[in-house]
Amino acid sequence: MGKRSEISPDTLRIALEPEGIEVEYLDDRSVFYHGVPEKTSESVRAPPGTQVHVLITDPTETEGVMIYVNDRKTADEILRNTGVGRVLLESDEERSIFPGVTVQRSGYQIEVASDPSATRGRVFVFSEDERAERSWEIVAESE
Repeated sequence: MGKRSEISPDTLRIALEPEGIEVEYLDDRSVFYHGVPEKTSESVRAPPGTQVHVLITDPTETEGVMIYVNDRKTADEILRNTGVGRVLLESDEERSIFPGVTVQRSGYQIEVASDPSATRGRVFVFSEDERAERSWEIVAESE
C-alpha cells in the first residue's frame, strides 16, 4: 500500500430514499447506504477500527460532498475518479471539513460534530467494518 494523500471532494448527486441513501460517483457508479440513519443532536463517535464516511448535502438534498475520514486503504486515483474526498488526521487532531462540520481523532476513534444551522444542508455519518454498518444524521436539538 502506497502513501495516501488528502483529496478534496467534488459535488456528487445523491438521492434520499425511504430505505436509505444513494450516492452517485463521478464515474457513474453508485453506492447505497441501507437503512434510515439514526437521528442525533450530539456528535457521533464511531467505533474504533471502522471506516468513517461523512456526507454533507446541499439545501436541495439532491447534491452533496462525501469525505472519507482517515481512510488509508483506498488509492488516491480511485478517490479522484469517484469525486470522494479524504482527510487524514493525526492522533488528537481536530479539523473542519466543511463549514459547520468538524472531525476529530481520539486514539482509534473518529468523532464527527456538526452545527446544522451552519451547514445549510444535512449531515450524515456512516461507520462500517466487516461485521456491521451504522449510520446517523446529526440534527438540531429541536428536531
